[in-house]
Amino acid sequence: MTPQVKPLISSDDQTTPNRLSAVRLPVLSPLLFFVLAVSLLASINTFAASRVPVYGENAMIASRSELASAAGIEIMKDGGNAIDGAVATAFALAVTWPSAGNIGGGGFAVVRLEDGMVVTLDFRETAPAAAHRDMYLDEDGNEVPEWSRASHLASGVPGSVDGLLTLLEEYGTMSRKEVMAPAIRLASKGFPLTWTMARTFERQQKNMGKYPASVASFTKKGEAYQPGDLWVQKDLASTLRRISSKGRAGFYEGKTADLIVAEMQRGNGIITHEDLQSYTSVWREPIKGTYRGYEIYGMPPPSSGGVLVQQMLNMLEPYDIKAMGWGSAKLVHLMVEAERRAFADRAVHLGDSDFVEVPIKMLTDPAYAKSRFADFDPKQATDSNSIGAGSWPPESMETTHFSVMDKSGMMVAITTTLNSAYGSKIVVTGAGFLLNNEMDDFSAKPNTENQFQLLGGEANAISPGKRMLSSMTPTLVLKDGEPYLITGSPGGATIITTTLQVILNVLDHEMKLEDAVSLPRFHHQWKPNVIVAEPFVFSPDTMTMLKQKGHSFRETTYRLGDANSILYKDGLFHGVKDPRGDGLAVGY
Repeated sequence: MTPQVKPLISSDDQTTPNRLSAVRLPVLSPLLFFVLAVSLLASINTFAASRVPVYGENAMIASRSELASAAGIEIMKDGGNAIDGAVATAFALAVTWPSAGNIGGGGFAVVRLEDGMVVTLDFRETAPAAAHRDMYLDEDGNEVPEWSRASHLASGVPGSVDGLLTLLEEYGTMSRKEVMAPAIRLASKGFPLTWTMARTFERQQKNMGKYPASVASFTKKGEAYQPGDLWVQKDLASTLRRISSKGRAGFYEGKTADLIVAEMQRGNGIITHEDLQSYTSVWREPIKGTYRGYEIYGMPPPSSGGVLVQQMLNMLEPYDIKAMGWGSAKLVHLMVEAERRAFADRAVHLGDSDFVEVPIKMLTDPAYAKSRFADFDPKQATDSNSIGAGSWPPESMETTHFSVMDKSGMMVAITTTLNSAYGSKIVVTGAGFLLNNEMDDFSAKPNTENQFQLLGGEANAISPGKRMLSSMTPTLVLKDGEPYLITGSPGGATIITTTLQVILNVLDHEMKLEDAVSLPRFHHQWKPNVIVAEPFVFSPDTMTMLKQKGHSFRETTYRLGDANSILYKDGLFHGVKDPRGDGLAVGY
């Protein structure tokens, strides 16, 4: 009998039993599951990203890749918990979404366990031992952006493999072999390329042209891949098998480590065997705050997202957001002014707390937010040049976010990245994966912009072993201690404001999740002093009123974020894949 996959059904279709409109994946053998998934992608467009929500009673995953979400759910249907599903999804993303899914980069995880405890894992990349403060400055002291963005010197020591294996060993229930099997199959047998992936591969050809291993991986002997072409990654499959067999030693030691170091030597990079062997992810205390009675959990430094989201929520809580109305000039002005002040603080105060003292308590204190917002003028925009970082009496564009939740109450928010799209564009010869260019997230020079036009200072200066500041913002929202919302996003600096807007849309505007995620967004980050806006986010009247207050605008040709989110309400998981990109929410 041929297994049947139930199609997506609108949430208002009353013919759906038990209000369940999930993608119901049958329990299949690994090979049959793989064949089914590939044939579906090759033949139909049912799994294209959509603002239509997906529902499930037992578990939900929302990610940038249809196959990665399906891989994680299949692991959970086989008895795995949310951590097992998340790790399977993450390794599959390294195969199916190479622009940001990775084993050559790093990221953050915020996890609510079954007993209600929330933990965070920092598997951000670290600066190699040979890194130094002025390594991206020429002899005249001027920054050379190419060195930190498009060279072997741009790569920090990868943390993804250590982080994912640490999560699995600590809180998972299944073996490495089980959770990595889908990713290995996808790499070794291949999968049909979507239109989006084929197009981005072609766009990257000129950036990858001087790296033979990159050309071999992302072209067909120099010719562009076409949508529907089968993409096979034999070298990556071999690397994944070594990790599956040997665990951490399969990446940070042995053949894979040798290949990484050889690649570094080939391109005058500085990552050594010692750097790889000494890498370790770090458990950290989550940022915890409240907003209108909900508990908000975020990632602490070296992520700036958890601190800034809570700081901005503290600034906004005294105001009646709902009464102002979504998209109104009054509310946009209020939000921009909160964002302006928070990002000014980011530039001065935030960095790796293992190396510098970060005033987390100060920055997330409602009293500080009140004082920081004391000069807010509802009639006039503040000049960013007149705002520095706040003070108090003594006492992290191409990323991917996915969300996982199961019926035990476990919640997993993971954001992972190579930094730029396809990182440094350098594939490790013989290993099949891309190197990150995360070193650009350090401040190469005080008050010098990185590629996302973010300013940084002394707190984020380069130092051996240090983790670079990030905007990644995996976030959990709980209601009376129980699971409610998981969200987060890619997008460089816009990650933070995307996450903020999803939270406000759900909690203040009381939107359905599909609307909260899908509606157009805007962004402000202190400097440059401009509101970046998606098309149609502001009406002409709103734009006129904001200009009268002194705001200026830049409409973007790209979309802000990709907020793959899950809401748990009335006994159902509501999963939404942000329609701005490929992917799928899958539940059962």
